[in-house]
Amino acid sequence: MKLIYNVKDKPKFGQLIVFAIQQLLAIMAATIAVPAIVGNGMTASAALFGAGVGTLVYQLFTKFRSPVFLGSSFAFIGSMLAAFAGGVSMSLGFLGLILGAVCAGLVYVILSIVVKIAGAKWINKLMPPVVIGPTVAIIGLSLAGAAIKDVFSYGPQDGNGAFIMSGNIWVSFICAMVTLLVVVLCSTYGKKMAKLIPFIIGILSGYAVGMIFTVIGIFAEIPSLMIIDFAPFKALVADGVGLQTFVAVPQFTFLEAFNGVKEFNWSYLATIAVAYVPVAFVVFAEHIADHKNLSTIIEHDLLEDPGLHRTLLGDGIGSAVGAFFGGCPNTTYGESVGCVAITRNASVATITTTAIMAILVSFISPFVAFLDSIPGCVMGGVCVTLYGFIAVSGLKMIQKVNLESNKNLFTASVILIAGIGGMAISIGKVTITSIACALILGIIVNIVLSKGKDEEEA
Repeated sequence: MKLIYNVKDKPKFGQLIVFAIQQLLAIMAATIAVPAIVGNGMTASAALFGAGVGTLVYQLFTKFRSPVFLGSSFAFIGSMLAAFAGGVSMSLGFLGLILGAVCAGLVYVILSIVVKIAGAKWINKLMPPVVIGPTVAIIGLSLAGAAIKDVFSYGPQDGNGAFIMSGNIWVSFICAMVTLLVVVLCSTYGKKMAKLIPFIIGILSGYAVGMIFTVIGIFAEIPSLMIIDFAPFKALVADGVGLQTFVAVPQFTFLEAFNGVKEFNWSYLATIAVAYVPVAFVVFAEHIADHKNLSTIIEHDLLEDPGLHRTLLGDGIGSAVGAFFGGCPNTTYGESVGCVAITRNASVATITTTAIMAILVSFISPFVAFLDSIPGCVMGGVCVTLYGFIAVSGLKMIQKVNLESNKNLFTASVILIAGIGGMAISIGKVTITSIACALILGIIVNIVLSKGKDEEEA
């Protein structure tokens, strides 16, 4: 796949801003979903700020050579909830969020030192294309259910799991399909800018259709047509029009965490460490898969240049810094990788601009309100393409793998079934995700079947 903008290319300023908005829209839904799930006083704007800062830190450590955005990590949700367990105060809980992210970051620092000393070639031996390809594929496939539920906006299902098409489910489906088709058509047949910003055009198209339905619903008093929720905008003027209607400082995690220092005790730190450290090893596996996938897209091995030790340092320290502001540990985003693949824009300048934009817009109340008001079905239409591209890019990695070999055939099969089947395991407070379980199982099968003379894999 030929890139339109390569890693070191710098689009014109106007184009850069538009491309950055597109990346922001691609990662936005997942980034602000994590604080919404965890609750306990966490906010979307602070998480967005933390993601922007974390991405800039990552770019600094990787010498601006890796075009990927870091957003809130879903893998740490259980760990984050553990910070508030036992009825601790919000202040101590916020302190726990920061300490936990630091513990996870230290794991990455240690791993980066090991990689620096031992090199990254052992990674390629441990995770050859037959292992990493199916793993990347299930990253996209494991998100398929979430995308489809968004398409139907979590409508009712019958006994067979099929969505019951009635009421606003039809409206959700129409908005999602408009978004999906516009993205696909712009990306395939679009000229110049239209080809480079299919997500922006798709989201705005879906939003416009949703607005039409909503306006009709308001005037005709048909609630099922009101697909857009204007509550985020109403909240801006709930107490009258003032400065906060336009600009508001996010509720940064560290501000509340300072109040929790006096409640700190070592047993609480031990609880936080146990909740965060094991998950960091799980996310390490996903870190490898994301960077292998991105390397395939840009046709440059990021594990060699800038080096796995640098990407690990950037991810770990960027995650800790991001949590200091937004509470959420960050991780490299498949949505960002998918956006790079579809638009063929791998410019690091775009990613850096997106990070700066995420920081700035976290202060702009109307823009945050607009992001919150985008219907789930519209983002579902976008995610069908994003997650699909992630899955297909993983499958492309095994195109040249000899699947006539039982060793390769069984390795790939085990990974796909374990991942798609949802083989997630909880051990105490630690949850090993289905992706991590599939990868670990695939590595074991590949090693077991590699006894004797290795067969040709690529």
